[in-house]
Amino acid sequence: MLEQQGTSTEREARLTTQLLEQRSAFLRFLTAKVGSEAAEDILQSCYLKLVENGPQLQKEESIVSWFYTVLRHGTVDYYRRNATRTRAHEQFAAEAPVSYETEWKANICQCLPGVLKTLKAEYRDALQAVDVQGRSVAEYATSQGTTPNNVGVRLHRARKAAAKRLTQVCGACADHKCLDCTCRKPEV
Repeated sequence: MLEQQGTSTEREARLTTQLLEQRSAFLRFLTAKVGSEAAEDILQSCYLKLVENGPQLQKEESIVSWFYTVLRHGTVDYYRRNATRTRAHEQFAAEAPVSYETEWKANICQCLPGVLKTLKAEYRDALQAVDVQGRSVAEYATSQGTTPNNVGVRLHRARKAAAKRLTQVCGACADHKCLDCTCRKPEV
């Protein structure tokens, strides 16, 4: 029995040596099929299959050709996984909102329009133009005949006033910046 184990171990050592001697050829084969980034990973997973299935091999002369078959299957598996991943990404992109801005606007506090109405006209107009409509500070400053710095100060004060008023109207919702608003109160 010891002789059989010894010969089996010697046989496995010879097979391993044959495959390790062919490593660079295997890597070139895979690189041509999948590129250099994935080639090493595929080769390592195929070596793992060798360890798992090695004892089933009967002929030493067929180990290299068998391993090329394993490499081909590894390549097919690689492309199959990538195709599945690509389909999942495409499905996610198709189901995702058009933009984060759309999602943000859908979840913003419903009390905000009413709160804006209660602010001073210059604050309300600045917030409406810059934060709601998306105009640049410089563009809004030019339209108002003032400097961007002046508009920046006005926006700072307007945001502070709006936050204070939202806290009065919404309570805890405002503590979380009124994102994912749960108060859904009618306009003030």
